[in-house]
Amino acid sequence: MIQTILLALLAIYTVSAFVLALFYMRHRRLTRAEFALWGMLALLVPVFGPFFVIAARPGPRKRPSRPHKSGG
Repeated sequence: MIQTILLALLAIYTVSAFVLALFYMRHRRLTRAEFALWGMLALLVPVFGPFFVIAARPGPRKRPSRPHKSGG
């Protein structure tokens, strides 16, 4: 019973961390190949992969698509 719960929690964590890494990479300027390689790292290194991807900060940031209004 407890073993099943722990395996389910590990699976939920793994999927959640991978999705978090993918959402982070969406906001970076990466080629498709870079996105695929960083995504594979996040998926194949079971627990720490997403943390490595986010800590490495691959590619430059994307520029905002619309200018910000300056208050005044």
